[in-house]
Amino acid sequence: MTRNVFVCHPKDSLEQVAHLMWDGDVGCAVVTGADRKPVGMITDRDLAMAAYTQGALLRDIRVETAMATKIWACSVNDSLKEVEHKMRTAQVRRLPVVGFGGELVGIVTLGDIARSAHSSPSRLTELPGLASTLAGITERRRPDPSIAD
Repeated sequence: MTRNVFVCHPKDSLEQVAHLMWDGDVGCAVVTGADRKPVGMITDRDLAMAAYTQGALLRDIRVETAMATKIWACSVNDSLKEVEHKMRTAQVRRLPVVGFGGELVGIVTLGDIARSAHSSPSRLTELPGLASTLAGITERRRPDPSIAD
């Protein structure tokens, strides 16, 4: 888990979030309410697609119009197996980590899992789970229209 989570708020502009992501070299931010509880997620892809579909400048688009509101999160008590299962089920590469009161305490990414498994010889047994998680996350949600039946 990474404890230093990049956060933004629903009323922030996409321009603010783009700067945050660029400066932090990250691909997402957790959208939180005033109580620091996650209310959404926004990715660099969300920024690009919002600019394209809304035909507006990033400074004129609010996070709340582009963020994912159905978010999956994990608890500080969840096992690695549970985290990977949630990632596969939701087809996401990142999960906010919440404390016992639902407040944001960190984020776990597919990269965190890979680095953890790679850095410790005792964790190499986790690599097959990681491969399965990656396969599940990247599975196409819809059939490829360019492939004929």
